[in-house]
Amino acid sequence: MARTKELRPAELSPRAAAAAWRERFATTELRSFAQSSPAKLIAIGLVLLSLCVAAGTVTATTVTDRQHALDVLLDQSEPDAYSAQRLYTSLSVADASAGAAFISGGLESKPVRDRYNQAVGEAAAELVTQSNRSDGDRDTRLRSGIATGLPVYTGVVETARANNRAGEPVGAAYLSEASNLMQGTLLPMAQELQEHRSTAITATQRTHVRPPWPAILLPLLVVAALIAAQLFLYRRWHRVLNLGLLLATGTMVVLLAWTVIAGIISAVDTTHARDQGSTPTTALTQSRILAQQARTAETLKLVRRDTSADYDKAYDQAIDKLRNILSGYRTDAPGASDVQTAAAALDRWRAAHQRMNDALSKGDFIGAAAVATGPGANEAAAQTDALDRALGDGIADGRNMLRTDTSHAARTLDLLGPGALVLSTAAAVLIAAGLWPRLREYR
Repeated sequence: MARTKELRPAELSPRAAAAAWRERFATTELRSFAQSSPAKLIAIGLVLLSLCVAAGTVTATTVTDRQHALDVLLDQSEPDAYSAQRLYTSLSVADASAGAAFISGGLESKPVRDRYNQAVGEAAAELVTQSNRSDGDRDTRLRSGIATGLPVYTGVVETARANNRAGEPVGAAYLSEASNLMQGTLLPMAQELQEHRSTAITATQRTHVRPPWPAILLPLLVVAALIAAQLFLYRRWHRVLNLGLLLATGTMVVLLAWTVIAGIISAVDTTHARDQGSTPTTALTQSRILAQQARTAETLKLVRRDTSADYDKAYDQAIDKLRNILSGYRTDAPGASDVQTAAAALDRWRAAHQRMNDALSKGDFIGAAAVATGPGANEAAAQTDALDRALGDGIADGRNMLRTDTSHAARTLDLLGPGALVLSTAAAVLIAAGLWPRLREYR
């Protein structure tokens, strides 16, 4: 078969010949340009500019996210955890105060009644404080359960009081029902809420102490790319320095150093906030909860005139855990002096509790009640109040340390976000300024 003859441009129509020449010229020129020095300069410039923009954007975004997380910790997570702890304490105080009213029999004293009302009011106030939080389903469920159960509890307590004032024995049964609701439902939900809120603080701190690798590695990559580009220009054009690229390299080194130094300072502050703030505060919060649990067991034993060892066992378990926490508390931690005060009050309370049990073993219920709820400075009520105040003061010291260090950690990052954008933009401008004179040589 005869091969098809390839037509030369001269043998084509004018329009087809023009198209053929344009195609051949475009292909040849494009291939030639792609292998030329100007094309390589443009490619280097585009790569460097893209890396600078990416480094600045990633650094600014990472820093802003970390700073926002610390601000959320200060403005929401930590206050919520403290509020949940106060909610638990208020509910527990209310339950213990309701029991104390029955120990004396008949009409309770005004201080006991006021203490109960104050505790219930504080619990309701903490529920209102937390009601405007748009948190997860778990916290909402817990909060709703407590808010629903609290009026039921107070209603049963009032029924118990009415019967107690009338001298009806059924009053103790109603109080037992109310206490079961508090101990079996409301307080466990309040403790779970407090633990969940504390976990949110710990999670933020754990994340923040990790290095922001994207914000470190990208600027480092830009510096390496700039150095490689300058070496390429030196080998290609035999020029030792490119002022624009050199200044861009210095700019990115400044951004890298700023990111590393600010990140280290912020991480150190966050670590200090965790070790000297949230960890001691968590220990003292747990101590306060244990003290309330022990006090409730003590009063319920008297209310029910229980001769079994169930309430003593609950009291002893809570006290043993409390003693271990207080004895292991670091002397250099915030609130250390308050812990010493709390430990002394705990020892006096244990001595008063032993006197109460001794009176009960002799059948002296009135004497035991006087030890448990009497106004004397050496009685159990005074010592539990002193213990609770000391633990509350220690928690306040821990909170102050936590908030101060966390605030400093966040403020350390204040200018880094916008600074990263400014420095990366300046580096991009310097790169363009450094490569433009080389490109002009090929005009």
